[in-house]
Amino acid sequence: MTQEDRPFGRGGLTVGPVGYGAAALGNLYAARPEDVWPGIVPAAWEAGVRYFDTAPHYGLGLSEARLGAGLRDRPRDEYVLSTKVGRVLEPNPDYRAGETDIANLFDVPATRRRRRDYSRDGVLRSVEDSLNRLGVDRIDVLLVHDPDEYEREALEGAFPALEELRSQGVIRSYGAGMNQTGMLTRFIRRTDLDIVMCASRYTLLDPSAERDLLPTAQDRGVSVAVAAVFASGILATERPRPGATVEYGAASPEQIARVGRIADVAERYGTTVPELAVRFALRHPAVSTVVLGADTPEQIRRNAALADATVPDAVWEELRAEGLLA
Repeated sequence: MTQEDRPFGRGGLTVGPVGYGAAALGNLYAARPEDVWPGIVPAAWEAGVRYFDTAPHYGLGLSEARLGAGLRDRPRDEYVLSTKVGRVLEPNPDYRAGETDIANLFDVPATRRRRRDYSRDGVLRSVEDSLNRLGVDRIDVLLVHDPDEYEREALEGAFPALEELRSQGVIRSYGAGMNQTGMLTRFIRRTDLDIVMCASRYTLLDPSAERDLLPTAQDRGVSVAVAAVFASGILATERPRPGATVEYGAASPEQIARVGRIADVAERYGTTVPELAVRFALRHPAVSTVVLGADTPEQIRRNAALADATVPDAVWEELRAEGLLA
């Protein structure tokens, strides 16, 4: 990964074109082998990745703990770290031996439970707990996590608390992370946040963030991190495979056919669907970085290299001409 860093927020942070989203370290979908997960963060570092994003939600704190372990010997001033607030972890009084959190997509013992809390006190407690799990003395960016049904609580509690932390110099930047654009756009207009993370709404299959979020962010000087550019699977391979997924569900025959046609165009120009998925998001001037997950060291090395792909303008022109890109 050789491209220059881009500004990230208004607090002086910069990030490279690809960041690592550490949900897999929390055993997303399945437990990661003990001889595999410890190599992911070192591989990311060797590949030039310097932005790492996690959340208490990911594996009931396991992702934060493992990410912290992977970063422990890295110079703290050389990477950007973000985590999230809005879900406070507490002991699960109903835990039974062998019970896991797989209903929430994480294969970890359900010894804790999440409690939604977007209040000032909830934010401060969440930050303290995250610092302990990560084993660091500071977090650079805090994001309000998925406040879909808690918009008022986030506006009245979480965002003022984050503004206080930023004004005190405890954090450099703050924002919100969601998989919808409407509320993120409202947050940009109604708060002084300087970073948003948008998942699933700026992809080759769903560029809807172009309608509201991205122009508003650009107008207000807000940086955007784009997550889930592979649409949860179907855009992660050169051609869609049987059983391909879109947003955590089975892809329809129409979606598979569409991605197949995108792959045909990509091949004619010597590029691939995953390269297009990453480069598409990075083309917009409001986008600072693309946050990619990875299950193995090999995956993170491949993902980091995707940003270096050269995609001719003719690719985008042909995709539009064939009705494959809005």
